Amino acid sequence: MMTSRRQFLQSSLLATGALALPRTMLAGGTVSRRAAGGRVVSTWDFGVGANAAAWPVLARNGAALDAVEAGARWAESDLCNSTVGHCGYPDRDGVLTLDASIMNGDGSCGGVGAIEDIEHPVSVARAVMEKTPHVLLVAHGAQEFAISQGFAKKPLLTDEARKAWREWLKTSEYKPKMNVERTRIPGDEHNHDTLGILALDAHGKLAGACTTSGMAWKMHGRVGDSPIIGAGLYADNEIGAATASGVGEEMIRNSASFLVVELMRQGRTPREACRGAIERVVQKRPAASKNLQVCFLAINRHGEVGAYALHPGFVYAMHDATPGPHDKLIAAESIYGGGVVR
Repeated sequence: MMTSRRQFLQSSLLATGALALPRTMLAGGTVSRRAAGGRVVSTWDFGVGANAAAWPVLARNGAALDAVEAGARWAESDLCNSTVGHCGYPDRDGVLTLDASIMNGDGSCGGVGAIEDIEHPVSVARAVMEKTPHVLLVAHGAQEFAISQGFAKKPLLTDEARKAWREWLKTSEYKPKMNVERTRIPGDEHNHDTLGILALDAHGKLAGACTTSGMAWKMHGRVGDSPIIGAGLYADNEIGAATASGVGEEMIRNSASFLVVELMRQGRTPREACRGAIERVVQKRPAASKNLQVCFLAINRHGEVGAYALHPGFVYAMHDATPGPHDKLIAAESIYGGGVVR
């Protein structure tokens, strides 16, 4: 059964010991202290669950790549959300397709786009990275590859998602807008809440993963930014890592996650780099930017974390071993809407 994000947090915090940790809501800005043993950050409030799945890997001095895969797999199967994984809403033809990518800080990477009936696209993306000479596989070819690697084919579209699609067919209106729950501006609440997750491990290595069911009611065959390296995700051990959430076409147009990392290479903090990428989106399409949401999250090689959004409402989750609350929800600043979101 699909739940609101508030319901998800309430129920999962009670039901899962790993999540039953004190959490604090912090104002926007850069988290600057390097965390001994590593740090993991994820987009949106359901990132708390993803981080909880990733943290045990980092806690035993495991690799950042293994940690982000574990966090993304949690979102794909244990979270029931209309924009990520098996509970995602379908395209306008009633078909659920999933996108995902994974990237190591050494430059190795893989992605899958518009894949059907495979529960863990992030793990298929890792198989693309490790077992093929390619970076991106899509649609039926991605599914065939997944099956050849031992991934089970199974129907994923839920009854509730099918019901929502049939209701949408009554008008068949497709106007991607900002998420009303996130921004408090009227729009389509079933869009662009990608799970992006970034980790820095105890060895100083970075990795990231990104997974989503994409925009509800999209054209069949549409692929967003999440599986595209440099758009929805980028990681570089020398500098940092970045991920994005929002209307994917804007991330693709601006090679946005790569841009965030390159701005950090120029000396900007993660927060400043995310803001710089947001400003680029506004500069390129000022009129359009007022009616869509774009969010960036970044971490540098020192463990500093920052985020920025076009509009209010974007939060990210952070987990590390520093004294005090280990799970933190941090509200990002935004270009529009008066700065820090409370």
